[in-house]
Amino acid sequence: MTSHNPGYQTPATRMSILLSCIVSALVGCSPATDQPPTQASNYVADVYQTSYAGDNLALIASLQPEVSTANTANTDAIKLTIKPAQVYQRYYGFGASFTESSAWNLAAIPVAARKQVLTRLFSPTEGAGFTLTRTHINSSDYSNNHYSYVDVGDTALASFSVHEDMKGFSGDENDQVRGIELDDPSYDLIPMILEAKSIAGADFNIIASPWSPPSWMKTGETAEMTNGHLLPKYHATWAKYISKYITAYAEQGIELWAITPQNEPLHAHDARWDSNGWTATEARDFLRDHLGPQLVKDGHLDTADLEAGVRVLIYDHNKDEMNNYVAPTYQDPDASKYAWGTGFHWYTNSKLAENNWYQAELAELQQNWPGKAMIHTESSIDIDADDPIGQYWRLSTDYAGTFIPFDTYAYDIITDLNHGTQGYVEWCVILSHKGQPNPYDNFNSAPVLINPTTNEVIYTPLYYLLSHFSKFIRPDAHRIGLEGDAIEGLTYTAAHNPDGSIAVVAFNRNDQPYTLALTLDGNHYTADIAARAMQTIHLRAQ
Repeated sequence: MTSHNPGYQTPATRMSILLSCIVSALVGCSPATDQPPTQASNYVADVYQTSYAGDNLALIASLQPEVSTANTANTDAIKLTIKPAQVYQRYYGFGASFTESSAWNLAAIPVAARKQVLTRLFSPTEGAGFTLTRTHINSSDYSNNHYSYVDVGDTALASFSVHEDMKGFSGDENDQVRGIELDDPSYDLIPMILEAKSIAGADFNIIASPWSPPSWMKTGETAEMTNGHLLPKYHATWAKYISKYITAYAEQGIELWAITPQNEPLHAHDARWDSNGWTATEARDFLRDHLGPQLVKDGHLDTADLEAGVRVLIYDHNKDEMNNYVAPTYQDPDASKYAWGTGFHWYTNSKLAENNWYQAELAELQQNWPGKAMIHTESSIDIDADDPIGQYWRLSTDYAGTFIPFDTYAYDIITDLNHGTQGYVEWCVILSHKGQPNPYDNFNSAPVLINPTTNEVIYTPLYYLLSHFSKFIRPDAHRIGLEGDAIEGLTYTAAHNPDGSIAVVAFNRNDQPYTLALTLDGNHYTADIAARAMQTIHLRAQ
């Protein structure tokens, strides 16, 4: 069994695991086969908290182990037992995405400020330590305008070049950027990625996704590179195009970790930005007959070891429909052999809570395809430019409805992790304080917001929320057992890192504080979690 298998169960045990996963997000699913070493040890527990009251990843306590069980005498304490011997899926990372819009905002501020932002995003010691990211092939909704990498009608792809991702900005791309002075107009998407890689200690992987092929390859568009679908006669050409992109980025010093064949393949009828439709069977056929063989031919993919090259994540759309979409590909051995796993998004995010965070769909995905990875590849919210900090902690209106963003993110991430998900990526890592540039009036928030005229940098609550995971659950960590009291409004998960440390992440959405009584290897720790707060308890062996 190859190392990309997030877990295996015998047929007799699968149904019971599925049912238990649906019942509770706190019950571990699908034990992994590549278990990290576990050993009894005394740990110091550093407690970090982000709260509505104003903590931002603040170190609020360092706890020594208590051998006595006296702390459990508090009947009001929430009892949690960490079980390192119960080992589940392997983690690949947490982070956010590189977009042209993000690069444009960094181009607007002084070089020293730019490096500080990237340090706070990618340094594991001085910042969030993001480890899993994403970017776009051709333009996306967060590009300054539509673009591709070839000349119109060039079926031989002789003109192919990723110069568009490295040429810099003219300042005349669209009305949102026009008239704003850039400190470094030569900056762009590829320079941004390369500078992020140069940050001391930075270690991240990149997933790349196309929003649309060039318009001349498509039919049924409503605007340039918008809606419609790829013409069958260009399937082979498009597969070569994607493979050339992987090669071109490698030539620039950027080795891609994974690709998805299409971003949001079911959103290609009423989209306002770059989009392209694939049905589930069309996606299967494209991967099986064109993209997979092309990637193998060009040395990007090895079907004997899908971890050895560029991984292919299929679907890349909302959780609610993912099982029906991936089935035709995974049921076809000639297509499935190219697919490393499933990528999915959270949209219809206002409906996540009422659908129990789609944990049944996650459990079904893992149950049906235990050898395939599960990665959350995109989430975002509409920005409230008048209240970009406060909107995370109150009811906020999105295109899909109303929800509390911080609560929704916290529950979505923890539920995903407790149901087999191995990585979580937010959409744009940086945008302006107005959620720009986006020529399609689809203005999102981001972990970092920049005012491009004043150079003010804002780290939103989302930055700190993601840091609770990315900083303390490192690549190749494994989720481990965490059992405890079930309290409405309190959710939690735990992971064992390769360095032997353990991270417990808990979120309390209630308006009252709680005491958490943790037990690990016969030792006890007592931590107080504030009302409306996220907390990471990082246990380091001493």
